[in-house]
Amino acid sequence: MADEMNSSAKWYVAHTYSGYENKVKANIEKTVENRNMHDQIMEVLVPVEDVEEERNGQSRTVQRKVFPGYVIIHMIMNDNTWYVVRNTRGVTGFVGPGSKPVSLSDEEVVALMGSHKEADPVFEVGDIVTIVDGPFKNQECRITAVDNEARLLQASMFMAGRDTTVEDLKFTQVEK
Repeated sequence: MADEMNSSAKWYVAHTYSGYENKVKANIEKTVENRNMHDQIMEVLVPVEDVEEERNGQSRTVQRKVFPGYVIIHMIMNDNTWYVVRNTRGVTGFVGPGSKPVSLSDEEVVALMGSHKEADPVFEVGDIVTIVDGPFKNQECRITAVDNEARLLQASMFMAGRDTTVEDLKFTQVEK
């Protein structure tokens, strides 16, 4: 495998035992941290999507894995990274013929990330939004703080004769 070393990072797909995706992600990230391999294994993803689910007459939003049994890894393929991923508990192998991992093409990465990563809505302090999910559903409020990285909002609504602050609203819980 030494002759297969790449100098640039690519996206690879590793197959896992069903239900082990998040555990595999955490274990790889822990190994990267312990071995200081941030420059070789950059990111580990378990793509999820929000799905409306009805249970006992109640509708709620749950996160469901887009590709159960798989994790997607942005890494430089070399002997060390191959060994780390391949020997992580719960990993059954890389996607590709035999023991030769095949990287995703640029088109596959764009399709993969594009189709399952919603375009972030642009929220600004002062925007009026309606809460569409949670205990304050259908309430109108004014945004007082935006955390784009965490995808969370803080808002103020008039309730019980006074302004009330609602914290940690997810982007998906409100709409303009």
